[in-house]
Amino acid sequence: MSTLALSMIVRNAADTLKACLESVRGVVNEIVIADTGSTDATKQVAREFGAHVTDIPWDNDFAAARNLALAKVKADWVLVLDADETLDSGAVAAIPPLLASPNVAGYQVPIRNYVLSLEDRIWDRPAKPNDGALAAASAYPAFVEHENVRLFRRDPQIYFVGRVHESVGPRIEECGLRLGFATFVIHHFGLAADAETRARKNRFYRELGKLKVAEMPANAQAHLELGLVELDNFGNLEEALKCFDRACELNPKLGVAWFFAGITNFRLNQYRESLRCLHRAEKLGRVTSPVLEAIGDAHYNLEEFQESVRSYERALKQTQDIPVLESKIGLALVRSGQEEKGLAAIRGALEKQPQNPDLHDRLVTALVWLGRVQDAAVAGEAKLRSISAPSSGDFVRSASLWAKSGDWARATAVLHVGLKVFPNDPGLEKALRGLAADSGPRVPELVETLSHSS
Repeated sequence: MSTLALSMIVRNAADTLKACLESVRGVVNEIVIADTGSTDATKQVAREFGAHVTDIPWDNDFAAARNLALAKVKADWVLVLDADETLDSGAVAAIPPLLASPNVAGYQVPIRNYVLSLEDRIWDRPAKPNDGALAAASAYPAFVEHENVRLFRRDPQIYFVGRVHESVGPRIEECGLRLGFATFVIHHFGLAADAETRARKNRFYRELGKLKVAEMPANAQAHLELGLVELDNFGNLEEALKCFDRACELNPKLGVAWFFAGITNFRLNQYRESLRCLHRAEKLGRVTSPVLEAIGDAHYNLEEFQESVRSYERALKQTQDIPVLESKIGLALVRSGQEEKGLAAIRGALEKQPQNPDLHDRLVTALVWLGRVQDAAVAGEAKLRSISAPSSGDFVRSASLWAKSGDWARATAVLHVGLKVFPNDPGLEKALRGLAADSGPRVPELVETLSHSS
């Protein structure tokens, strides 16, 4: 019978390591933990679980560190986890048959990355609603799933490559060995860390990403990874686009690189070029909801509204994020001349997700475009009452709509309520000073009404 070792690199992970190691009880025969410089109780926690703990140097290279840990393993197979991950309970039964397969060198393992919002994504993969399968993850509304080679044979040919986003997968493929797909799940909680921790990690990964590109200049994946850091974590659109363009040049079949080149061009208001890249991603097999939605967005901004509707409808068939796409379809229908059908679609989406601010904004946009300013003012005020945390700008926009509709008293009242929520806000104070007409005696009454409904 094949044996299995857990191999890890850790540093100051005492807070999460216990849950990780508890999750592999009865699954692994050996635990090897390489510590890169902990100053907390990490090593003590590891030894309490019978782990073989070794100190290794840290040289800003995840692959090198993992390979040093791998060198200490004696078992036939290796399972890799991080300290902020846990193994699903179903792995106890799922792993033994995988180890018994004679022709497989490693397995792609599904990883559930728990996130704080359905709006989050990993690369081009959108978040899914949390199905409640794991009690420890019940506080998280969503997760994003991806796969990585986390279970593989101990073999001198198989080792980690890549200073960051390291993996043994490329070595398994280079050696002509077979990769399978695992039937168990890893749960990852690190993406839900606090903002300061995420910012620190982002800066760190950016520096490692630059080093990786310098070391592997012909590697399309390295350029893609650095581009994603620049795009998602730093908003550096020009630099991100250079990375994505280089990835596409090095590997024209890398569909995900074409997708993000399309997304970045869109954010740079280069909509026609965005469409070119997105259609290339689609032709390469990335016929996913995010790709189709992005194509719809590009068509919309090019005022090709019927094409936009078609793309959104295709995306709608592949996603659980139905209200957002329904509202986009509705706005595009309004702009294409199908006014009542479009408004009905936006309002129907709002009934399903009344706390989604984007859906309210699309209704307001549609009504303003139709010249129905008073209806837009009503919709803007409904947003203030419906969403959990309206911004000061939401109050200013609502007041502006009431002013344009001729109801100066209500405009003034909205701004007074906004100043109760955001005292001394300069934007609200400027807007209030800008109202030239006398608001009249009903203002106190309106302020009281709006205060209770917000």
